[in-house]
Amino acid sequence: MEEFVKKWDNGLAFTLETIDAMPDDLLDYKPHASAMSFKEQVAHSATSIVWIAKNTLDGPEPDFDTSATPANKAELKALVEASYAYGKNLVASLSPEDLETQVESFAGTVTKRQLLALMDDHATHHRGAAIAYIRANGIEPPRYRGL
Repeated sequence: MEEFVKKWDNGLAFTLETIDAMPDDLLDYKPHASAMSFKEQVAHSATSIVWIAKNTLDGPEPDFDTSATPANKAELKALVEASYAYGKNLVASLSPEDLETQVESFAGTVTKRQLLALMDDHATHHRGAAIAYIRANGIEPPRYRGL
């Protein structure tokens, strides 16, 4: 789990850098009317961490409002930080045996370990979309963070 937590912390830092790179006046930018805005991409990425952890990994009720719509960068960053912390705390509480437990999820019968991978993959997917929005506006995105 130590490796996952280290990667998780890195994902949080990369997401916060991504938010910082987008100017305030472009938080509602979307490349097409049917697309999520930059702000929606990032908020969805964050709140999905909580949803997956709570609903498939038996996480507790979060102590923050995941349905809130961030109005600015500070609120968006607070939502991201709270969501990542929620996920990290839940992951840190799982034993190796817990990770091998199979659960029913929207993805079918999977292990909790697979759901952790899904949380990370989903966050990466939406962060990538947010980075594409930054580039579409001629702005240099943050440098890629590996492990």
